Amino acid sequence: MTRRNIFYAQSGGVTAVINASACGVIETARSYPECFGKIYAGRNGIVGALTENLIDTGLESDASIAALRHTPGGAFGSCRYKLKSMDENRTQFERLMSVFKAHDIGYFFYNGGGDSADTCLKVARLADSLDFPIQAIHVPKTIDNDLPLTDCCPGFGSVAKYIAIATREASFDVASMCATSTQIFVLEVMGRHAGWIAAAGGLAADDRHDLPIVILFPEIPFDSAAFLARVSEKVAQYGYCSVVVSEGVKLPDGRFLADAGTRDVFGHAQLGGVAPMIAALIKDKLGYKHHWAVADYLQRAGRHIASATDVEHAYAVGRAAVELALEGRNAVMPTIVRTASSPYQWGLGSAVLEEVANVEKKMPRDFISVDGFGITPVCRAYLQPLIQGEDYPPFVQGLPDYVRLKNVAVTKKLPVFEL
Repeated sequence: MTRRNIFYAQSGGVTAVINASACGVIETARSYPECFGKIYAGRNGIVGALTENLIDTGLESDASIAALRHTPGGAFGSCRYKLKSMDENRTQFERLMSVFKAHDIGYFFYNGGGDSADTCLKVARLADSLDFPIQAIHVPKTIDNDLPLTDCCPGFGSVAKYIAIATREASFDVASMCATSTQIFVLEVMGRHAGWIAAAGGLAADDRHDLPIVILFPEIPFDSAAFLARVSEKVAQYGYCSVVVSEGVKLPDGRFLADAGTRDVFGHAQLGGVAPMIAALIKDKLGYKHHWAVADYLQRAGRHIASATDVEHAYAVGRAAVELALEGRNAVMPTIVRTASSPYQWGLGSAVLEEVANVEKKMPRDFISVDGFGITPVCRAYLQPLIQGEDYPPFVQGLPDYVRLKNVAVTKKLPVFEL
């Protein structure tokens, strides 16, 4: 077997556990020295491939690579950069092939969400059309939990755990103050089209914690009258209420409630600021004192309280990606397969990228309560195992001790390429 080199890169918004997938890829590939050559990482995702900005991970110690498992962020840098079609920008694709040929890349592992799956599929198709042997494997990652054909997405479980904890703790705080001060707390979470993260806020209330929580999902058109009535009902019963709102909440006509009027590089609406809008609505219509917060990067960076299940998932799909390559597979993605929820049991499968790229998995209607403001028992049964277990990083002087890699650049062989 010819030993060819690996290209691994991270794409899109990073997570608390994306580096655990990197660890899974690199450690597994290192365990097969007879099959693989050098293991390169792209600096800032696919941009690193286009600009020939490669990192030699072989210069990192085994201990440093192992420490990626408990380190948040993207160790090699990520990007939001979507390849156009071959017809739109053939030069871009020719550049990719030039870089891969110059560095004898035979394996392409791209770690990201739906848009990253699309990039991975394009690379696989390009290599096939040019008769250049590259196995392109997508390594799933997204806090939004919206990739199809996998039970859940690495990165989601830790965000869900963070939001569930934040909602419970904030509710205890507001309960303490509601008699004379704050009666409403609004927490804005990520989730453009799918309400998985917002749903996690519902886990804060359970049989042992009777908390008033109202959730606003992207899947349920926002009805201000019904929402205000539910908040008023909760305050009348408990004296306070916590609201978890997804950034992607929409009006009945389909417009985002918090559309900033701009677009990112993928063409997605730039969202943000729905929490103060909801808080102001409650203040204006009901008169309740309030506070609001936006979880933003904190929710996806919180490795200190990551879900152990999520860490295991993330590492496993990284390992499985390499194993799929060893089997000769191409244009596929390892998936997480749930075999039981109580007790939780899972395994690994695979999906072809044609059925993954650019497909969003939204919340099933039976996961959302009839009134549209909470989660159902079936949703709780799905979510609960994903936040189970703690996998604390090592702490030094009271703070988590994370690794920073050397990230030594590989010598360039080609002319400069302008994006």
